[in-house]
Amino acid sequence: MKTAVINLIILLIVPFLMIGVIKKTKAFWAGRKGVSVFQPFYDFIRLMKKEAVYSETTSPVFQIAPVIIFSSIIFAALFVPMSTGEPFINIPFGFIIFSYVLGFGKFFSLISALDTGSSFEGMGASREACFSTIVEPAFFIAMGSVAALTKIDGFDNLKMIMGNSGTYGVLIIALLIITLFIMLLIEGCRVPVDDPATHLELTMIHEVMILDNSGVDLGLITWGAAIKMFLFEALIASLLIPAGLPSLISIPLFLGIIFILAVVVGTVESTMARFRMTHVFEFIFTMSITALLVLTLVTYGIYGN
Repeated sequence: MKTAVINLIILLIVPFLMIGVIKKTKAFWAGRKGVSVFQPFYDFIRLMKKEAVYSETTSPVFQIAPVIIFSSIIFAALFVPMSTGEPFINIPFGFIIFSYVLGFGKFFSLISALDTGSSFEGMGASREACFSTIVEPAFFIAMGSVAALTKIDGFDNLKMIMGNSGTYGVLIIALLIITLFIMLLIEGCRVPVDDPATHLELTMIHEVMILDNSGVDLGLITWGAAIKMFLFEALIASLLIPAGLPSLISIPLFLGIIFILAVVVGTVESTMARFRMTHVFEFIFTMSITALLVLTLVTYGIYGN
């Protein structure tokens, strides 16, 4: 019960600090002091104090979408291993529920953008939907391969790779980290796929979809987006933290990996430019390639000997 409370606090609070570390890292590479790492939390509080404004052209779908988006992300988080290595809910094939619950929230973000009647938001929704159709199969290939290798059908199988793969374990883990990191950049709408700081509608994806959201609604959406990024970083941390560590060691190690990954994301955004839209798909297919390499190594490990 105590560890569950700790994990819940980490889930709800750390994403703000993670975004703050990313902003601080980008400011460092730009030669600036930057804002405080707590600034995303201050911005969230400011938004929660404001009233949401709705256009006359929108339907009730637009009004309920932010709550559904945020709730779906929180529900999906229950299946992800946290600092102690155990998810809140550990059931067979939880990664499938995780993916489709996130997909449910994304569906409402898409129809919410379309509900505004804006052609720009419709463009962003179209791009987001197209990217998801490529990302989802690659994620299932990677997680299904790990399930076949470890004979464990939950996210907790990420810690069992080394014990079931012999000499190929390190390579499989490395490829999985690359796969999940690319998915983090795509689902988190970060550079080089998208730029959360851009103001050019023709190149925006996620940000253009929430142009009409304000106040509490915008606060929930931004908080949910930060938590979604945190979830993929938590999956990467699960690959790196050995099983069986006591909480006094696993929790600081988990948080350290989360913030190191935040620095890496900030560094990537500072050293790379956003891809042209035609090249984004090539980058996304890189995730499919690494996932298929994982499948190849797992297949060889099971049937090659």
